[in-house]
Amino acid sequence: MSKSTIVFTPSGKRGTFDTGTKVLDAARELGVDIDSLCGGNGLCGRCKVAPGDGDFAKHGLTSSPDHLCAEGKAEARYRDKRKMQAGLRLSCQARIQGDLVVDVPPESQVHRQIIRKAADERLVPPLPAVQLLTTVVEEPDMHKPSGDLERLKAALAPLLGCDAAALDIDFHVLQRLQSVLRKGRWQITAAVYEGKQIIDLWPGEQSQAYGLAVDLGSTTLAAHLCDLQNGKVLASAGLMNPQIKYGEDVMSRVSYAMMNEGGAQAMTRAVHEALNELAVTCCADAGVNPNLLMEFVVVGNPIMHHLFLGIDPVELGGAPFALAVQQAQTLRATHIGPLVNEGARLYVLPCIAGHVGADMAAVVLAEAPDQETQMTFIADVGTNAEMVLGHRGRLLAASSPTGPAFEGAQISAGQRAAPGAIERVRIDPVTLEPRFRVIGSEKWSNEADFWQDINHKVTGICGSGIIEAVAEMYLAQVINQDGHVDGSKAAQFARVQQDGRTFAYQIYDGSQGGVPVCVTQNDVRAIQMAKAALYAGYRLLADYHGTDEVARVALAGAFGTHIDVKHAMTLGLIPDAPLAQVHSVGNAAGAGARMALLNYDKRRHIEALVGRIEKIETAVEPKFQDHFIAAMALPHKTATFKNLSAAVNLPPTFEVANASESAQDGSRRRRRRG
Repeated sequence: MSKSTIVFTPSGKRGTFDTGTKVLDAARELGVDIDSLCGGNGLCGRCKVAPGDGDFAKHGLTSSPDHLCAEGKAEARYRDKRKMQAGLRLSCQARIQGDLVVDVPPESQVHRQIIRKAADERLVPPLPAVQLLTTVVEEPDMHKPSGDLERLKAALAPLLGCDAAALDIDFHVLQRLQSVLRKGRWQITAAVYEGKQIIDLWPGEQSQAYGLAVDLGSTTLAAHLCDLQNGKVLASAGLMNPQIKYGEDVMSRVSYAMMNEGGAQAMTRAVHEALNELAVTCCADAGVNPNLLMEFVVVGNPIMHHLFLGIDPVELGGAPFALAVQQAQTLRATHIGPLVNEGARLYVLPCIAGHVGADMAAVVLAEAPDQETQMTFIADVGTNAEMVLGHRGRLLAASSPTGPAFEGAQISAGQRAAPGAIERVRIDPVTLEPRFRVIGSEKWSNEADFWQDINHKVTGICGSGIIEAVAEMYLAQVINQDGHVDGSKAAQFARVQQDGRTFAYQIYDGSQGGVPVCVTQNDVRAIQMAKAALYAGYRLLADYHGTDEVARVALAGAFGTHIDVKHAMTLGLIPDAPLAQVHSVGNAAGAGARMALLNYDKRRHIEALVGRIEKIETAVEPKFQDHFIAAMALPHKTATFKNLSAAVNLPPTFEVANASESAQDGSRRRRRRG
């Protein structure tokens, strides 16, 4: 088979590949970040690239658009439907036929997302699984023949309150036992795991041991370095999940694993390398010796959980969504790569169900709904929303396929939360004029020096921005309860503009730099579908619980951290509740991981609690579709939202004469996990 050389710009990465290789596959192998939301099916258009034409002396090759295969049906369909600019190709469809220089335009590059990584301030009483015990070991005596290990166990047993025979030792520690004992002149410090396993040994006194609590999100990874002796957080770090290059959402990654031999292993390696990078970064920031990092506690959704453990997630891609393992796992940390201490342990929290993972178990541990007397609803919103409803008497869990719209995907000007992205929107209900804020500035667009403050650059709109924009459009009656943009306002208000057969609302025209940002009818539909999926999941749980009221709502995750709860409730994204009792709880999954790291009893508690949580599978529930259709309306077709109505002046129900589609049309789109 013939070979061709491909060079990606602006990164300059290059490689040689077999003729017929997809450009996106070549990019992934070389580590070139190209967005792909649809799993390489030619649907999302985020992977557009521009093939070069001519001689490239710098790269030593001649490139031509003809060195790519002709457009196939999927690419031609996308070009016709989305009016793709001439000269661009979809890298997931275009195959290499000769030497190429390929430019990855900014809109196709994976944006550097803002990583919210700080730990919350909750105090966790330290009761770690790793204990440091300093003791003096009896010296050897010819008249009392005994091995050094036996005498070490005899010295440790009283401190642990156990029989010496119950203790064991890692082989690598046994190998250097004698030298450590003699170097310390028979005084040593032992690291003992779960009161029974000697995992490290130091001569003399050692008072420092550390652990890392890690939340493996599908988009971002966050880690907290903790002192196991006093429970303090010493450093935090975050990274974009490197698996994004294999698929934006978890189901795209399942698809990649199914369709590419070795795909699951590649994603496992990527996340292991990222975890090692987080560990090194945290230790460097805190000035901690990495060799004293003794334990890792990891949480993630079921697919992240499986990929992290090196388990092919293919069974989670369809009913009955079977987990390979549900229970908590305690492993040697060396199983996940060259971590810092040979004796370090890895603890992974239990999963709740096939699409409600260890991350939600950590959220439950952190938020403790099992201790509440009133009805509590907790949602961790991402491409797949995981949720729990209940109180100390009964807890139910479910997940809903919200898709990536809340992260800016499937939105015409959408992007991840990065500098330049619109994150706050307000619309004057009389003039329909907007004002907005972007990430990286505290100023609003109508304030002096705003454009200088953001360097005249608006790059798009992120999840929190699109939530507020659609909610504000509803409150200003730009859209009606069914989500139709009122085109009759175009004659009076310049912000309402014709967009093909429908209308759009313009937030920013691009005149001051950056890109124009409009909210199209399709954008509104994408948000309606995402929020309806979440609310329908809640409604199913409420049906099973026999309740119509919620006293407290907690929104977890990076999305929940920056969303305005009033706007979220105005959309009907979350159930009606007293606004004072609706809170963002930040990275609660990371907080729960930290609790499990620092307190052994917390692990036992969540392991037992997970076994009592009732799981509702939305994918097979007949009522889900009915709830979904009713939830497409803003905030809801039938629910009264009395708490919201008392706090917000909701607009009256009105019809839009120009509407060419119904809210229910969007609900007929096939639901999928992810």
